[in-house]
Formats: sequence, C-alpha cells, structure tokens
Amino acid sequence: MKSTACLVLLIYFCGLRAGAHPPEGAPLVAEEMVAAANNFLATLTAEQAAKATYPLSDKERFNWHFIPRDRKGLPFKEMAPEQKHLATALLSTGLSHRGYLKASTIMSLEQVLRDLEQGKGPTRDPELYFVTIFGKPDAQLTWGWRVEGHHLSLNFLLAAGHEIAVTPSFLGSNPGEVREGPRKGLRVLGAEEDLARQLVGSLTEEQKKVAIYTNTAPREIITGNDRKARPLAPTGIPAAKLNKAQTELLWQIIREYVYRYRPEIADQDLKRIERAGTKNLSFAWAGSIEPKKGHYYRVQGPTFLMEYDNTQNDANHIHAVWRDFDHDFGDDLLRQHYEQVAHPQ
Repeated sequence: MKSTACLVLLIYFCGLRAGAHPPEGAPLVAEEMVAAANNFLATLTAEQAAKATYPLSDKERFNWHFIPRDRKGLPFKEMAPEQKHLATALLSTGLSHRGYLKASTIMSLEQVLRDLEQGKGPTRDPELYFVTIFGKPDAQLTWGWRVEGHHLSLNFLLAAGHEIAVTPSFLGSNPGEVREGPRKGLRVLGAEEDLARQLVGSLTEEQKKVAIYTNTAPREIITGNDRKARPLAPTGIPAAKLNKAQTELLWQIIREYVYRYRPEIADQDLKRIERAGTKNLSFAWAGSIEPKKGHYYRVQGPTFLMEYDNTQNDANHIHAVWRDFDHDFGDDLLRQHYEQVAHPQ
C-alpha cells in the first residue's frame, strides 16, 4: 500500500516538473462530473440505462419543468442503494454545499407535503427525482446531465471539459415555511426572500414608486418553463438609482442564486454578469411588501433574469428561477462548438 502511494506521488510530481499542471476551475469540475457520471452509469442494468441515457441531440434535454408530473430519466425510487449513493455523488459535483443542502431539502419536502395533504392531490414522494445523462460523459466531448423532479430542475451542459452551463436553474419550496410538525420553522429558500425584502424595505418612498411596478403579484414566474428565456419588459428601478448599500443587497441576491453551484462554476457565471455592468441591472417588485402576503420580484440584466414568486397557498409556496438568455442549456457553447467544427482554425 505504501509503495503504491509513493509511486502515485512520484508520478504526480514528475508530471508537474514536465509542465503537466493539474486541472483547476471548470475543467477540474468537469473531470469530477465525468468520473461521477461514469461511476453511476457503470452500475445500471440495461433496462435502467435505457431510461437514464439519451443522445445529446435529443429534444428531451429541453423538456424541463418544475411541477409534479411524469418524467423521463431514472428515478431514485428505481435505484439500488449503491446507485442512489452514486447519483447523489454526481449531484454534489455540480452544487456548492449550500446549493446541495437546498436541493436535498427540497426533495425531502415531498414527505412534508404527503403528510399535510394526507393522500390528496399529486403523488408526493422524495424519491420521484430523476437522473438523466445526455451524450457520453467524456472530458473531451460535449455532454450533459439533469436532475429533476417537483420544484427542482438542475441542468448541466459540459463543453469538451472546458466550460459548464448550469441554467435553467430552478428551485422551489412548498411549503415556503414549514409551519407545523417536527420541521416547523424550516425555510429552504429563506435567503432568496429575506435579501429581496431587505432591499425593497431599504428603498425611499420615491424609489418604491419606481421599483414596485404593480400591487398585484403574478401567480407564477413569468417565464414559466419556456425553452428560450427572453428579456422581460424593462421595469423596476435601475441599479444606477440605488445607493451603495442597496446596490450591495442587489448583488447579494444575485450571488444567492449563482452560488447554488460550485465556486469554480459560479465565479465564471458571476463574471459574465459583472462584465455586462452594474448600471445595466434592475430590480422590480410586484405585490405586497408585507410578510406572508403574495409577492414577486425579479432581477434582470443584459444577459440574465432571476425571478421569484410566492403567491400560491396563501403566499407560502415559492418558485425561484435563474435564466441566462444565451447560456441556457449551453446554447452558446454548442453554437461555438459547431462553428469550430465547421470552420476549424
């Protein structure tokens, strides 16, 4: 055992001297995702693999949603214990600790709903979350994967091991706040609400007249499960009209969504947003600013949109989504890839 470890270290340091640097950033995460996906796939039966795998070009990759419904992919419910462990390991390669905790807690809320609804309504099951692999997991290839179920849609596209796209990114919570039982007080998406409330609460009356564009909140996020997210009508208060403290709160909201993911991924996404310029950001609120009453907000910039809605179930049912106008499903990365293949340098 000791001799093997020494050999590994010798190879590692010799590689460094030869100029072979270990991968870091997105390439490192991509390698971890490839390994985790292949470890998971290696345990599947032929029948399971037929459910879990699709070609990268299959339209199923864009068939995303956040409601309780039948889905493609392999559900945790049909996995052996080892397979569940490996599927969870794959999920953890993409999410930060905070993001993983949110995702796993959202899945567990299905049991809370089952207890509250007592068999009425849709089937509630913490294991009705589906894993789907698109294409062949390989550091030199472009491929993707998804974990999805009620109130959770996490979509990844890896472009030849160099860049990773993570939108659409949807997290939801029903109940938004658990108000009875052993988990009373739990608020999975509490930060997404609290930061926005701090911002709207810090506005002057004149600023509120601009930021609050209607007193009636929409019942749902406006972009829904659209395949292609497009910029919404410019409304709300521009970041240029916020003071320093308010601007920092706006960035805290943005970071709360972006850093659901590993910092190696999130840092790059945040830079994309920053490059478009703070002055081009806007914050819009709809509905009541009183707690436990229906409300909605959105943060929009030239490249992205973040929407939050809490109106259903007496304002105790949250939908929160992050969309990127070019980066969703890795559209821009695939476009670059095909252009390079068609017109190599």
